[in-house]
Amino acid sequence: MKNYDAFKGIPIPVTEAVAYADGAVVSKTVLDEPAGTLTFFAFAEGEGLSEHTAPYDATVHITDGEAEIIIDGKSTTVKSGELIIMPANIRHELRAVKPFKMLLIMIREKKSV
Repeated sequence: MKNYDAFKGIPIPVTEAVAYADGAVVSKTVLDEPAGTLTFFAFAEGEGLSEHTAPYDATVHITDGEAEIIIDGKSTTVKSGELIIMPANIRHELRAVKPFKMLLIMIREKKSV
C-alpha cells in the first residue's frame, strides 16, 4: 500500500489537509504517480520556496491565505480560491508574506521529439 492510498475515495478538506507549523514549510503528498503528483503545502509567515525551475507546468491552487508567486521575475499575489500555472522551464519562487496553504498539481507528460 502506498502512503497516499488512505486518501483515495474520501473527501479531503483542502484547508485542513496539512497544518501550519511555526517557522516551517509542511507538505503532504496525496497522490504520486508517474503521470503526476498532488501535494498540499502549508507555509508559515516568512517561509517560501527559493527560485527554481521544473521540467513540467506546475499549477498552484491557494486554499488558505495568500502567496506571493514570482514567475520569471514578475511578482503576483495569489489569494485563497485562486490558482496560477507556473510554466515549465521558467524560473519561479513562492513567498509567504502571510501564512498560506496550497495544493501543488504537477502533471507530467512525455514530450515526443
